[in-house]
Amino acid sequence: MMLLEPYLNFNGNTEQAFLFYRSVFGGNFTVLMRFADMPGSEKMPEADRQRIMHISLPIGDHVTLKGTDVIDSLNQQLQPGDNFHLAITVDNEADIHRLFNGISAGGTVIMPLGKESWGELFGMCKDKFGIQWMFNYIKPVK
Repeated sequence: MMLLEPYLNFNGNTEQAFLFYRSVFGGNFTVLMRFADMPGSEKMPEADRQRIMHISLPIGDHVTLKGTDVIDSLNQQLQPGDNFHLAITVDNEADIHRLFNGISAGGTVIMPLGKESWGELFGMCKDKFGIQWMFNYIKPVK
């Protein structure tokens, strides 16, 4: 299985944007995580802790719109043109390495593949054409 989904970045108004998208597309959020849910978040300013770390809204049978708030306290800044990623989720560890290494070749690794609290491996890069990518490997439940 491989999914390719749009991942939108917002400057503090992800929640408002996704409430709007839900009013248009319908459906329910399948994930809504705040930065307060992240390990170590107690060191963040309270306003940032309440912002959206990850939100997912299915908008059809095969597409999920995803998003996050860009957080100044994490040294993140929103730049025009950098407000989205293409997010790939796979259920095969070999695929995540092959895809990440292939797309990042000649580009910039922003976050190397590594273990995260929500899944086995996650990484981010910008390809040699300037497109931002996110890679997520979630081990299948057997």
